[in-house]
Amino acid sequence: MPHDPAPTDPAPRLVFFDLDGTVTRRDTLLPYVLAYAARSGWRLLAALRTLPTLLAFVIGRADHGALKGSLLHCAMGGATRSEIEAWNARYLPRVLQQDVFPAAREAIASHASAGDHLVLMTATVDLYAVELGRRLGFDEVISSTVRWQETRLDGRLVGPNVRDHEKTRRMQATAERFPGRRIVAYGNSKPDLPHLAVADEATLVNASPSLRHAARDLPLRYVDWSMRGSTR
Repeated sequence: MPHDPAPTDPAPRLVFFDLDGTVTRRDTLLPYVLAYAARSGWRLLAALRTLPTLLAFVIGRADHGALKGSLLHCAMGGATRSEIEAWNARYLPRVLQQDVFPAAREAIASHASAGDHLVLMTATVDLYAVELGRRLGFDEVISSTVRWQETRLDGRLVGPNVRDHEKTRRMQATAERFPGRRIVAYGNSKPDLPHLAVADEATLVNASPSLRHAARDLPLRYVDWSMRGSTR
């Protein structure tokens, strides 16, 4: 069936898009951090200090937020705001040119044309997610927040990692600012299922057979943006 991103419900609506794997073909954070660190040999070596937190994560004693914050702290800690802005100016065009699904762009543009309020909601960090969301045409961005020490990046997270049920909480808090609007959500992974489950209209993007099985009891629409097709 041809892909049709056009909204099916009266606009304006409140529309949430996940980022990695939904709008983009792959994770955006790890390449962002490692490519930055690769410009300085000492930063690549410093990134190895993440290993204890990685081990703690593997055995269940650290969560995704702690691991993410540790990597950013070790590999990018001490960077200035101007250095981060300069890196974003180099990194984000690559993401926009190479990694964004064309069908995702079409869906975003269609919702924008309908007057919907567009929210990029992602577990990745505000270091680049806010600017990436702006360039993609989103009205606002909800993302994990990193700590700064005055003008220098610390990298560890401030507040919750925007993942799993935290996405649900953020989505519902945003909806309170837009009373009466139908909520539309797009996601691509098992951690997205909690907030997709409470949306009025939810779409699972590029779902594997195992993910479809996990979501079998939810009233979801399925699309395969990698093939530019969709099924309902």
